[in-house]
Amino acid sequence: MIWKIIAVGQPALGYARDGIRDYLSRIQGFNKIETRFLKPTPDVHAKMLAESEGHFRILLDERGKQFTSRGFAGEIMKWENRSISRCAVLVGGADGWSGDMRKNADLLWALGSLTLQHELALLVAIEQIYRACTIKAGLPYHRD
Repeated sequence: MIWKIIAVGQPALGYARDGIRDYLSRIQGFNKIETRFLKPTPDVHAKMLAESEGHFRILLDERGKQFTSRGFAGEIMKWENRSISRCAVLVGGADGWSGDMRKNADLLWALGSLTLQHELALLVAIEQIYRACTIKAGLPYHRD
């Protein structure tokens, strides 16, 4: 699987930035992953759609589907079985998503019923991608 993370704004919180960097480097051992941090401009959603063209689009959204960690890993395996090889995770800014963005998503993914600050949501999503990689590989990172 090739992952592309597209987020509005550079992470400003030091601990979030460090955690994101750490988990991105860990994922590199399993999958190719790249990040794009876009400036929060009026046309940022159009830019996100253009950047994610040709990818299975996953929008982080509190109204989306929730998974357990094993369930998320299983979902990724289903995508791979359907020959989906490129996933883009889109993380919006403080104002959330437009209806057009939701319509263009293949999956709305909720990390839980809480609303998270976007940098923290980004960190949690990247950690869950890493966790899914280790579950799929049968490594002991995840414990039930």
